[in-house]
Amino acid sequence: MTVDTLHRAPVPKTPARRRALVYLLGAGTFLMGTTEFLVAGLLPEIAADLSVTVASAGLTITVFAIGMIVGTPLMAVATLRLPRRIALAVSLLVFAAGHLVVAAASDFTLILAARFATALATGAFWAVAAVVAARAAGPAASSRALGVVLGGGMLANVLGVPLGALTGQSIGWRGPFWVLAVLAVAGAAAVYRFVPADRSGEPAPSVRAELASLRDTRVWLVFASAAIVCGSSLAAYSFIAPLLTESTGLAPSAIPLVLVVYGLGALVGSFGGGSLGARRPFALMFTAAAATFTVLSLLSIFSHIPIAAVVLIGLLGLFGMATNPVLIGKAVQYADRAPTLASALSTSAFNFGTAVGSWFAGMALETALGATGPILVGTAIAALYFLPLGLLAARD
Repeated sequence: MTVDTLHRAPVPKTPARRRALVYLLGAGTFLMGTTEFLVAGLLPEIAADLSVTVASAGLTITVFAIGMIVGTPLMAVATLRLPRRIALAVSLLVFAAGHLVVAAASDFTLILAARFATALATGAFWAVAAVVAARAAGPAASSRALGVVLGGGMLANVLGVPLGALTGQSIGWRGPFWVLAVLAVAGAAAVYRFVPADRSGEPAPSVRAELASLRDTRVWLVFASAAIVCGSSLAAYSFIAPLLTESTGLAPSAIPLVLVVYGLGALVGSFGGGSLGARRPFALMFTAAAATFTVLSLLSIFSHIPIAAVVLIGLLGLFGMATNPVLIGKAVQYADRAPTLASALSTSAFNFGTAVGSWFAGMALETALGATGPILVGTAIAALYFLPLGLLAARD
């Protein structure tokens, strides 16, 4: 990738500063990942406080995903001509404002609107951060760099989501949202301070070039794969709390610990997937696809056994998240002359899968299937992964 292909993306001069930049962006995605699925461990508390059903409280996940679907490409285009560090800093400030509204509001509709606005900011940050990280690392190491950036989101599942759930159960579900707002403001200051200014004298970004980059059908196969990956694993994860309490029989206090297990698996999967995928991307993706389908199938059968359920949830994080950095890297590679929109639409595709998967999972939760319904929905979606993946391997 040349400088013009990534639209004046800032590149630190030394390897140490490039690594520091990638980890700073990973810290930003840590905040984003924490807020997206923080509510998964607090659905009963949110539902009780706002006088809605648990399935309705799950809309706080669905509407966030919808905001990412719509907002990521729109915000990527809207911020295309902004300096990268300004786009990243403003995204974090809007993110903070949305959390303040959620923390203070009592109207469920207003909370959903704030979650949607927060998702717009999240989408803008992820799209720009992915391009900046890939440019800083260079073509040979872009998958590894994206693994680190996405690993921030996975680390959120290890630390942010479980700690947020534990805090929310202790002092009220609104408490974590106040904390995230403060951290986002600090993150905005750090990003503006440490992300280097865009290089001058480069060609201005072109919306037309961005749209032209989407003509490659391989890009759309990546999007389809991304949607199925998240639709399968996160359909199950979004309603993990009722599964653990109703089917597995664990106490609510055990939910944060199980979320840590899932998060550890997701963290290892993201970092390991980014590293292994740099060498053998399709071998990794096919293996992870088969493993995800198998894990979900087994979880639907053995969810009533606590040890088996916890182990399988950890494996779901490991295999379900392993292909994400590889898929984004492929999208940026295929659209190398104008990758910002492709990167943004990759994020939209992940969240489209999350929205559709969690929506069907919520409906299944209220059927006779009960808490195992979302697992069966995820299993059915996972079976679809081999179709776009096989076509992509044939076209690559």
